[in-house]
Amino acid sequence: AAAGLSYVGGYVINTYKSYDNFLQDKYALLPAVIIICVAVVMFIIGLIGCCATFRESRVGLGLFLAIILVIFIAEVSAFVLGFVYREKVKTDVQGTMHSVFEKYDGKNAESSVVDYLQEQLHCCGVKNYSDWTTTPWFNSTGNNSVPLSCCRQDMKNCTGHLDQPQEL
Repeated sequence: AAAGLSYVGGYVINTYKSYDNFLQDKYALLPAVIIICVAVVMFIIGLIGCCATFRESRVGLGLFLAIILVIFIAEVSAFVLGFVYREKVKTDVQGTMHSVFEKYDGKNAESSVVDYLQEQLHCCGVKNYSDWTTTPWFNSTGNNSVPLSCCRQDMKNCTGHLDQPQEL
């Protein structure tokens, strides 16, 4: 379990590098760091449990049970907090995404992150392609189209024009 959590934490940190422009809050990595710390603690607790079992120590097994109960209570608390604050996180991420989309010009670093995100997640805009109609980039191009990263990957001749939404 500790190895699995370490992998998940490392994967989240590695993935974060691709989307860090969308998450202006630098505490966004905190869950991944916590996951890795929990993995280390679980490894240590596992060792305590194994040693207590081999020695058939009542005190060691009692300590192991108490630690497992504390971890269970912490997991339930984390689940409840995640459930309660899910809308706030969603609102914060959408607000940040809108601000990054406002900075899109097709050339800067934010633009390449937006293009990468849209290609990887097979999406267009924050909610849909109509989000682009309110951006300065859309108004400055004047050609009534969205970035080519909005195009479906199976469409070879996609131009991004809004009069062909089936290609987006």
